[in-house]
Amino acid sequence: MKKSLLLYSLMAILLNLSCSPEKPEVAIEAHRPAFHFSPPAKWMNDPNGMVYYEGEYHLFYQYYPDSTVWGPMHWGHAVSTDLVHWEHLPIALYPDEQGWIFSGSAVIDHNNTSGLGSPEQPPMVAIYTYHNAPREKEGYDDFQTQGIAYSLDKGRTWTKYPGNPVLPNPGIRDFRDPKVRWYAPAQKWIMALAVQDHIAFYSSPNLIEWGHESDFGQELGAHGGVWECPDLFPLAHPSEAGQKWVLLVSINPGGPNGGSATQYFIGDFDGTSFTPDQPLSTRWIDFGRDNYAGVTWSNAPETDGRTLFMGWMSNWQYAQVVPTDNWRSAMTLPRQLQLLPSAEGISLAASPAAELTALRQQTRDIPAQTLGGTLQLVEPGSPSGTLLELELELELPENPGTVIHIRRSNALGEQYTLSFDTANNGWFSDRRQAGKTDFSTEFATATSFAPRNILDNKLSLRLFFDVASVELFADGGLSNLSEIFFPREDFTGLTLEISGDPVVITRGAVHTLGQ
Repeated sequence: MKKSLLLYSLMAILLNLSCSPEKPEVAIEAHRPAFHFSPPAKWMNDPNGMVYYEGEYHLFYQYYPDSTVWGPMHWGHAVSTDLVHWEHLPIALYPDEQGWIFSGSAVIDHNNTSGLGSPEQPPMVAIYTYHNAPREKEGYDDFQTQGIAYSLDKGRTWTKYPGNPVLPNPGIRDFRDPKVRWYAPAQKWIMALAVQDHIAFYSSPNLIEWGHESDFGQELGAHGGVWECPDLFPLAHPSEAGQKWVLLVSINPGGPNGGSATQYFIGDFDGTSFTPDQPLSTRWIDFGRDNYAGVTWSNAPETDGRTLFMGWMSNWQYAQVVPTDNWRSAMTLPRQLQLLPSAEGISLAASPAAELTALRQQTRDIPAQTLGGTLQLVEPGSPSGTLLELELELELPENPGTVIHIRRSNALGEQYTLSFDTANNGWFSDRRQAGKTDFSTEFATATSFAPRNILDNKLSLRLFFDVASVELFADGGLSNLSEIFFPREDFTGLTLEISGDPVVITRGAVHTLGQ
């Protein structure tokens, strides 16, 4: 273990003990994130069952407690009151004779439509996929079914419904990942289910009896891999009265920069079928290689009004071989989703949840200036240079050809570079020199590209750097990019470099982040 990582971890522990005793201590492990959720040990992938109830955000997740590679799936469990600090809880759902516990969702059955609770004590109901591995091995196609479980104590203990499965398989492979929401106009539950190359919609009056409503997507969007982990939800229209519906669909492989990614569609939903607006092209919620299977929290309080999202911060191309010893994977930062006007009409934007400002410990403003060279934002070797948030507002030159480089570095000469190229009107993420790459031939073979969805010369961005990741939110969240990297020694230096015509910095700040 490198000295800088050990020093940082010990400092973080002392800070937690002296200032925030309720926060968990930092594990002294290489590449363990400081402010992203990660499992206490072993394997994690998709976020599941995200639901808010009585002051707690619940995060369930695909979990294998016996290995750091994928295996028989359980539902791990954590809760948070602020979306930033998480309390690990015991495993919520274990495999049983019907199968492993694959991805799904959770709802609060306020009206007790299921009869599994009472109006005074509404049940928290998990809806998930059973994956019957022996039946799959025997060559059958109907090895995935949908089951439910319920909790009457805020998700701490669970009882599986004795009549499972509530949705049998009609003889289709890849019949999984139910995302359920209450559709008030028709007083029924709606399920979006991934079925091979499309999404099937089902409805139910009680979460137990399900009927097929419609199908969507066989000839729309990206089809480079199997469709997974759908989510359907409404968002306010940015310029008109009323709302539009958004459908998220994760796909693996087939992402814009290789491997796993999540596409989205904007349209209308009438309680039976989803009708997309005239599609211009395949649209992605994040162009980075490490934001997959993300879904939204259900049951958010009406007084909040936000739609909040979180994804799995990895990619199936290399997730099982990344160089972490005792645990694998983290989640992205929580994000608020909204519709905003863009060069393509209205687009889905994802911006950092407001609660993340609580991480800020120290702030250094960047003076307004015209920059035509290199500006050292954080000196290499700075003890507070590992966990950072960068805010910038820039005016781009009129002539194309300028490239803006934001570069992280360490004493070993390793570096990660995020660049904005005015000629291409887009972002390039380069982790080829950012540390360990030899664990996978697909991890760092090329740069990742994220096109900008705005055509003006005013560029704004927020960047979050954790120990081993970067998340870009540009132009109010219209251009996003999330990627992981594995430096052999913590990155501490941060520079802003301009190649070409000068750029005007109108506002900027570097925030040192805590935990």
